[in-house]
Amino acid sequence: EGERAMTRDNNLLGRFDLRGIPPAPRGVPQIDVTFDIDANGILNVTAMDKSTGKANKITITNDKGRLSKEEIEHMVLDAEKYKAEDEVQREKIAAKNALESYAFNMKSAVSDKGLQGKINESDKKKILSKCSEVLSWLEANQLA
Repeated sequence: EGERAMTRDNNLLGRFDLRGIPPAPRGVPQIDVTFDIDANGILNVTAMDKSTGKANKITITNDKGRLSKEEIEHMVLDAEKYKAEDEVQREKIAAKNALESYAFNMKSAVSDKGLQGKINESDKKKILSKCSEVLSWLEANQLA
C-alpha cells in the first residue's frame, strides 16, 4: 500500500507464495495477478500460473495493518517529494533488467542448435563466458 516506486518504501499488507511453478527460462512463466477491491474496501489478490493452473489468494481486510487517512496523506506527500529519486531508481532497474535479459537472450541464442557451424566454438565460449560474468556481477551487485 503506497505511492512509491520501490516496494520497500510502501506499507506491506500481506504476502503469499505461488509454489509448484515448473523450472523454465527467465520470462517464460506467465503469472496472472488479479487485484479486486470490494465495496467494503476488502482487497483480494489472486495469482495463477497459466501453464499449471496453480493459484493462490490472499484477502486483506481494513483491519490488517491498513493505513489511516493521515498516514495515506503523508505517503502521498512523500511520493511527490521523492518523485525524481524514484524515477532515477526506476531507470536504474530498467537498465539492469535490460542488461540481464540481453545476457540471457545472448546465452540462449549462441547455444541454439540453428547456430551450429555458423559461429566458431572459440567465439561461442567467449560470449558464454562474458554473459556469465555479467550475470554474476548483476547478482553480486543487486543495488547497482
